[in-house]
Amino acid sequence: MKAVKILNGNQTIAEAARQINPDVVAAYPITPSTAIVETIAQFKADGMISSEFVCPESEHSAMSVCIGAAAAGGRVMTATSSQGLALMWEMLYIAAGLRLPVVAAIVNRALSAPINIHGDHSDTMGARDSGWIQIYSENCQEAYDNFIQAFRIGEHLDVRTPVLVGLDGFIISHSAEPVLIEDDREVRSFIGEFKPVFPLLDTSRKITVGPIDFTDYYFEHKRSQIEGIENSPRVIEEVGREYGQKFGRFYGFFEEYRMDDAETAIVVMSSAAGTGKDAIDELRSEGLRIGLLKPRVFRPFPHEKIAEALKKIKAVAVLDRASSPGAFGAPLFTEIRSALYDYGQRPKIVNYVYGLGGRDINVEHFKEVAAKLQKIAETGKVEEMLGYLNLRE
Repeated sequence: MKAVKILNGNQTIAEAARQINPDVVAAYPITPSTAIVETIAQFKADGMISSEFVCPESEHSAMSVCIGAAAAGGRVMTATSSQGLALMWEMLYIAAGLRLPVVAAIVNRALSAPINIHGDHSDTMGARDSGWIQIYSENCQEAYDNFIQAFRIGEHLDVRTPVLVGLDGFIISHSAEPVLIEDDREVRSFIGEFKPVFPLLDTSRKITVGPIDFTDYYFEHKRSQIEGIENSPRVIEEVGREYGQKFGRFYGFFEEYRMDDAETAIVVMSSAAGTGKDAIDELRSEGLRIGLLKPRVFRPFPHEKIAEALKKIKAVAVLDRASSPGAFGAPLFTEIRSALYDYGQRPKIVNYVYGLGGRDINVEHFKEVAAKLQKIAETGKVEEMLGYLNLRE
């Protein structure tokens, strides 16, 4: 039966995995996602799941096991962070290229160097063009809900694409809060029975997986792969709506917070959105007409929907928890600015990088951004297109 439990983000992902009971879990522990793997291993030892649990010698090997298990016809998951995801890099592209619906919980953590174990989005943003669907979580409840939905999204026959679910390292992974855990049977009913497509263990079919593919058909096969992620927006919305009808929490591509009459807006993903909402409430009480937009799905990027939500705003600040050295702005900023390009009416837009290596962002930092947006809205002039928050310079 459903119950409210006090869990941190890692425990929440493990609880969802227990309920889903995938055929294979292959993972190598790395901070700050270690407890996901440890907890699932304990579930296996206690006989609470029937999953085949594999702990290989590295994250590269873990994703290799996932690929093999998924190609054989299994429902498969993994979990990792930072350097672990980077070590999987080669295999991420293979999983996507083979249209294998592997699901990965990524506890977002900064990439070295310098060595840092705290949360930012440099790991998953580095993988943004690997062909994986990317979903981000504000808190433990969203991490639980997103992880369950990820299986339905990735396994849909029109999609058949791997999915990663991000949750901020330590801020979410190690912070405990009340989480509504749904009934086991209801979750399994929502997920449904896994239906493999062309599994290698089906000896009645003769297929080849991962062949050499030179100039003759590589281009066509890559286009076919891209079609899966291009088909996913409809499925993401359908699954989010069905999840809401069943469990009472509805999900789409993004959340709009106090945006109805907003003149300025802040765009921010993941855990910082919670702090941002507190700041918006305080600023509203001071008479400022400001709102917040929290993207949930970064890949596929919902450019038309986000542009429609922001086009009438006077000034927008996009906050990125990752940098993109040498680019004109950080990853989320460049996507949103591009989405607004063709609109005759569009806001002035600025970009702030924040929180690298887990550095705090608090209400005062959001208020600092809001003050700059207010000045831009009043003057129509942008003095600083790109900047940093809470940085010693």
